[in-house]
Amino acid sequence: MPVEIVTIPCLSDNYAFLVHDDQSGQTALIDVPEARPILKALQDRGWSLSEVWITHHHADHVQGLADVLKTHPAKVRGSQTDAHRLPDLDIAHQDGDRFTFSDHEVQVMDVSGHTIGHICYYVPSAKAVFTADSLMALGCGRLFEGTAEQMWRSLSKLAKLPPDTNVCSGHEYTAANAKFALTIDPDNPELISRSKEISAARASDTPTVPSSLALELATNPFLRASSPEIRARLNMEEAPDVDIFAEIRARKDAF
Repeated sequence: MPVEIVTIPCLSDNYAFLVHDDQSGQTALIDVPEARPILKALQDRGWSLSEVWITHHHADHVQGLADVLKTHPAKVRGSQTDAHRLPDLDIAHQDGDRFTFSDHEVQVMDVSGHTIGHICYYVPSAKAVFTADSLMALGCGRLFEGTAEQMWRSLSKLAKLPPDTNVCSGHEYTAANAKFALTIDPDNPELISRSKEISAARASDTPTVPSSLALELATNPFLRASSPEIRARLNMEEAPDVDIFAEIRARKDAF
C-alpha cells in the first residue's frame, strides 16, 4: 500500500513532513521545526505519531520535538554521528542502515556537507527522499561544517536515485534559488519555465516542495556541474565537477 505524505509549513520558511500508512495506522514525522502546526496536522487527520526521523541538529529542525512528544510519545531516530548534539535518540543510524516502517523499507544515507552527520531518509515504495538541508529545491544547503567535496559527494549520491523520486527538502527557498540559478544557467528552457511556475506558486502561497529529482537534475545548477553550458559560462571548461560545484556554491553564498 502506498503511503500518504503531508507537507507541513513551519516557522517562516521550514517544512516538516508526515508519512502515514493507512493500512497500519502508523505515522512518521520528519524533522520538528515547531510543534503547533505539526500537532494540528495530526489532530485534523486523527493520526497518532509512531516515529520521528531527525535529519540534523540545527534548531530549526529539532526545537519542537519535546512539545510534540508530550502529546505523541514516539520513537526518535537520528544520526549516530550527530547524536551528541541531537535530542535523545531511541535509535541511532549510520550511513547505509535500513529499517522497516510499517512494511516499507527506509534507507538511511549520510549526506554531510551542510553539517557533519546530516542524514536523509529514502523510502523507495513511496518514491520519496527526505533531504532537509542537503539537496533542496533548485539549491543545496550552505556549507556550515562540511567541505565542497563532502557536499558534492552527497549530492552525487542523491542524484543516482530514480528520477521519479520526490525530493522532500526542508525549506521554502525556491524562489530565491531560482533567481540565482538563472545567473548560472540563463539559457536553460526548463529552468526558465520552472522559474515562472515558482513565481506563480509563491504568489498564491503554494509550497514548491516537494519537487521531483528529474526536475532537479534538469534545472538545479548544484547538480549540473557536468553541463557544457554552465562550464562555459564559468570559464571552467576543463575543471573537475567538484570544482564547478564549489564555484557555484561560492557564488550563491555571495549572491
